[in-house]
Amino acid sequence: MAQDSASRVTRQTVGAIADGAFKVLLAAVSIAGAAPLGRLLGTPAWLMVVSGVALLIGGGIEIKYTSSRSMRTYTQLMIAYDSGWVLAALTGLLMAWQGSRAGGEVWMGYQTGGPVVFAALLAAAAPTRVIPGTQRDTSV
Repeated sequence: MAQDSASRVTRQTVGAIADGAFKVLLAAVSIAGAAPLGRLLGTPAWLMVVSGVALLIGGGIEIKYTSSRSMRTYTQLMIAYDSGWVLAALTGLLMAWQGSRAGGEVWMGYQTGGPVVFAALLAAAAPTRVIPGTQRDTSV
């Protein structure tokens, strides 16, 4: 039985767990360093804390569902989330480069809403079942 559960741990599963763990780490940094990071990014400390809590929830849910959701679903959601993250970062940088003080707020706003949407979509996704004798999972 232990061999069956170990055989289901794939590189994609490790990647999904690492992605969730990175969100949890970023959450801890955002919460612990809310004031100095807020000053650096030009955002209020409360936004840093709220963003940290959202990242903590999103990362925790992401880790929780690794064994019960399709890796295809994970991959699609991670691509969408990371694409949004890049766009928010580029928008924030462009705004800062043009002298706007709202660039950090744009980026942290995404860090607040993005993980919550990701977690909600992941929780709403159909659970998977593993076909006995294989490493494939299928949506129920």
